[in-house]
Amino acid sequence: MKELLVLGVGNLLLMDEGVGVYAVQELQKEADWPLDRVDFIDGGTFTQDIFYLFQEYEKLLVLDAVRGGREPGTIYRHEEKDLRENKNQALSLHDIDLLDSLKMAELLGNKPELTVLGIEPKELNTWKMEMTPVLQKAFPRYMDIVRREIRALLNL
Repeated sequence: MKELLVLGVGNLLLMDEGVGVYAVQELQKEADWPLDRVDFIDGGTFTQDIFYLFQEYEKLLVLDAVRGGREPGTIYRHEEKDLRENKNQALSLHDIDLLDSLKMAELLGNKPELTVLGIEPKELNTWKMEMTPVLQKAFPRYMDIVRREIRALLNL
């Protein structure tokens, strides 16, 4: 069993919706990760069909666009309990699928510890294969936070 799965989710065709995929693609190019301990996977639009992957990991870090009602570019960090307990937060379909997938993984015998690092999108419904200028500007800061989180999860 590996320590960490970093799962980037989203749709590259819908502007800021693809931020999680862009993030994991960038991480996959970096050479300084201990690949015997961590995997980076492009989860695309994330369906419940990949819950079986969770069986192989102690921890799961999901990178995604998260609507929290703040300014575009705002960065959020949530754990599973935050997603389950906050009834006022509007969950995206990714979050709902993710929670269901974790439950299915638990039924199979292993549920990894979940952390979500999200960023507030500006535009999710326009067909264009690039992030909005606002998210392009916020993306380097987001990636710095993602890298710090990965290092913390791996005790590096």
